[in-house]
Amino acid sequence: MANLPNEAKRVFSGVIFNVHQWDQKMYDGTTEVFERISRGDTVEAIVVTQEGKLLIQKQQQPDREEWFLSSVGGRVDEGEDPFDAMKRELKEETGYTSDDVELISTYRPSSKLMWDIYTYVVRGCVKTHEQDLDAGEKIEVLEVDLDEFIELIDSGKLERFAAPIREMCIRAKYHEPSKEKLRKQIFG
Repeated sequence: MANLPNEAKRVFSGVIFNVHQWDQKMYDGTTEVFERISRGDTVEAIVVTQEGKLLIQKQQQPDREEWFLSSVGGRVDEGEDPFDAMKRELKEETGYTSDDVELISTYRPSSKLMWDIYTYVVRGCVKTHEQDLDAGEKIEVLEVDLDEFIELIDSGKLERFAAPIREMCIRAKYHEPSKEKLRKQIFG
């Protein structure tokens, strides 16, 4: 995964995105301006309750009129460890907590965008708190079983899961050994 060269300069600072530029020597000896975008990393989770149900979210955000289905997760705060961010997001968005948290994927969607998505499986979740939502969140927590989860991913109705997780679920739908592998990864 490409990071910024030491000589890169931030030329734009936004609320979420920053743009960095640097002079890059080309193979023919000329120099071109290269750019890379950065943003804070995010976390997402496959959340498993003590009863073996998977939690997903039906949510709405101010920049989208329609409700949509998504994973539990959100932005990693400045200086925060992704593991801690996942536990915080789980508690805030669902009111559930667990100490059984396992990182299963780290994914960077593009070499031109410095942004890592950390995907966790959180097992044995128990409702311990009320939701503590941000001002820009409306979230309903839904329970689904594994087959429903896979179907929602395959149909595109369940948004905001990184590509490696989508690929695992789609393989699981059409290939029984892949489904058993996914079942073991999720449920332990």
